[in-house]
Amino acid sequence: MDGHESNLPLAGIRVIDAATVIAAPFCATLLGEFGADVLKVEHPLGGDALRRFGTPTFRDGDTLTWLSEARNKRSVTLNLQHPDGARIFKELIAKTDVLCENFRPGTLEKWGLGWDVLSQINPRLIMLRVTGYGQTGPYKDRPGFARIAHAVGGISYLAGMPKGTPVTPGSTTLADYMTGLYGCIGVLIALHYREKTGCGQYIDAALYESVFRCSDELVPAYGMYKTVRERRGPHHNDFACPHGHFQTKDGKWVAISCATDKLFARLANAMGRPELASSSIYGDQKVRLQHVNDVNEIVRDWCSSLTRAEVLERCYATATPAAPLNDIADIFGDRQFHARRNLVAIDVDSTGETIIVPNVVPKLSETPGRIKSLGPRLGEHTEEVLKDLLGMSDAEIGELRARRVI
Repeated sequence: MDGHESNLPLAGIRVIDAATVIAAPFCATLLGEFGADVLKVEHPLGGDALRRFGTPTFRDGDTLTWLSEARNKRSVTLNLQHPDGARIFKELIAKTDVLCENFRPGTLEKWGLGWDVLSQINPRLIMLRVTGYGQTGPYKDRPGFARIAHAVGGISYLAGMPKGTPVTPGSTTLADYMTGLYGCIGVLIALHYREKTGCGQYIDAALYESVFRCSDELVPAYGMYKTVRERRGPHHNDFACPHGHFQTKDGKWVAISCATDKLFARLANAMGRPELASSSIYGDQKVRLQHVNDVNEIVRDWCSSLTRAEVLERCYATATPAAPLNDIADIFGDRQFHARRNLVAIDVDSTGETIIVPNVVPKLSETPGRIKSLGPRLGEHTEEVLKDLLGMSDAEIGELRARRVI
């Protein structure tokens, strides 16, 4: 295996993923899906903690999370705290375009592998640094995880029922994925800048900032009017009504969003009550917002009188924006997901087993990304990389293994 595929847009770009769990590694995963050669550098004892997060599989204890999220990577074991491990890492950095790491600030510097050292070795290096609070500021040394980022960034406060306990907004790892995406954008921008100038740079990404950036008008609303948005539960009626989740006769749920008067008129037709959209009743959004509870009650009663399939059929027939609240079983049976190949079965090594994982996004017309392999075994490619990239002999590799450097 040559580590990349020449017909993909990032072929020829080498990435070292020296990070753990999801945030920074997710950036490396995205780059690998579009052709980058990603070397997953892991500690020889145990490797990335993500190998043990989630549902175990039949393969050496690696979890489904690992197999899915560490796709398209080559695993190289290397003890960065050992002097020889640090030396080898520097040799690899000299041949690398992008480094992804998420150690707490100062950790790599303590090992002699900080930006000041690595950028001298390779002035073209691009380094993504992901932490809970960033490399600067009074909180920089605090440990940070996705749940903490959701809290600090303001999104957890908004999730839950009015006056109820704030809850986790969907996935507990949302901030990790979001920061990986922002990190990937930063890397691509830095690669473009390097193409023009020849200069590398580092990217400082904080988990809480990724969450905070997705806060629509919270900042200007508080800055101008001192408005503090509270939890809304299943309905968000600040700007539109009805705009929320409604339970159906069979105990399932639908989302309905009527952001304009025209869309509410469509819903009124779907409910068989077109008169509700007249100017004398609820045809004006301002009026609906003044009578939120009444309007929501009308929609709630209608939905509860029909099955989810019946509600959606009537909404689709009138072009009313509506959708099911899918659980994962619904997604596996959803025609849209299958038509766009959002689910893909990938072989696990040579065992004959396959697992289904989320497919690559976004979809490029001329150079679509691909999944060529699932998460690798710990150290699976160590010898291959040390021989091919650094020209090491079997004897040298054997000595390093004996001293637990690899």
